[in-house]
Amino acid sequence: MNMLTNKVAIVTGAGAGIGKATSQLYEQEGAIVYALDIKGLEWVADYSAKAGKIIPVEMNICDFNAVKTMVMNIKKEHGHIDVLANIAGLISYEYMSMIDFDKLRTMFEVNVIALINLMQLVSRIMTRQQSGSIINMASMVGVKGAKGQLSYSATKGAVVAATRSAAKELAENHIRVNAIAPGMVGSERFKAVLAEKFAQKINDIPFGRLAEPEEVAQLCLFLAADSSSYITGQIIGVDGGVVL
Repeated sequence: MNMLTNKVAIVTGAGAGIGKATSQLYEQEGAIVYALDIKGLEWVADYSAKAGKIIPVEMNICDFNAVKTMVMNIKKEHGHIDVLANIAGLISYEYMSMIDFDKLRTMFEVNVIALINLMQLVSRIMTRQQSGSIINMASMVGVKGAKGQLSYSATKGAVVAATRSAAKELAENHIRVNAIAPGMVGSERFKAVLAEKFAQKINDIPFGRLAEPEEVAQLCLFLAADSSSYITGQIIGVDGGVVL
């Protein structure tokens, strides 16, 4: 359908899961995609041999100097940045009594601080354009909490708050800011811990299955496209009916 023709998009966490699925879908819909991750971007070489519009960028998004240089180079190359999909994130599974505070600080650096930095940098360019869409990856546990995931819930709750505040601040510049709050997604990373820690949780999902990364990517596409031109400040659940 070419929903993103002539748009330039940045997708973080593109090495696997939702980020990878979103990068591929954006390219299929006509965007030039800068796929960011600290590792795991080997898939792009084979994919881009056929498609040619996904540019892999291996970097640590917590390296503010590298991120700023990348954003400015994209602006110099194309003259505009239309979509930022902040999908990169770390996750933990531990009870409050067992929280590793070094891990907690690292999660806030990746899940919240790096995300806000990218929003700040990209929104400056979008403000000059008077257009753009920022999509943040929250989580249902950041909306309603989760036993045994206080640390992760806290970071995703911060993403929810940052999304709503940024939406209010950037609306006058015609920049949309929304967040997606998935439930349990069948990424390789989650499946690795599912049997050990969450096998019984499947019974809590009315749809009776995990979400596929591609299903979350479809919402990333809608929020990036002009189809969502009047939607901002929303936290949209993709959870198979868990909160019903």
